[in-house]
Amino acid sequence: MAQLHIGDAIKGFLEKSSLKNGVRAVQIESLWEELMGKTISKYTDKIQIINKTLYIYTSVGPLKQELLYQKSIIIERINEVMGDKVISEVVIR
Repeated sequence: MAQLHIGDAIKGFLEKSSLKNGVRAVQIESLWEELMGKTISKYTDKIQIINKTLYIYTSVGPLKQELLYQKSIIIERINEVMGDKVISEVVIR
């Protein structure tokens, strides 16, 4: 029987499970302030990933507009930090 390190086992499990997007969303939330700055982070209500689409929820109109302009930067930064093509689209709500 082959030995697996616990980290490799968890990574393999997450790759095959439906929890993968939830875990990635939590990782992105924890890095959100570092990626986008304190002001944007402060007024972001929720972040969710569904099928490589990042949903960003905010109730602040001007912030929605700013995030719309930064879609490609958001995708690039998140994929770079995650080390994989995790996000291919951003939806602001």
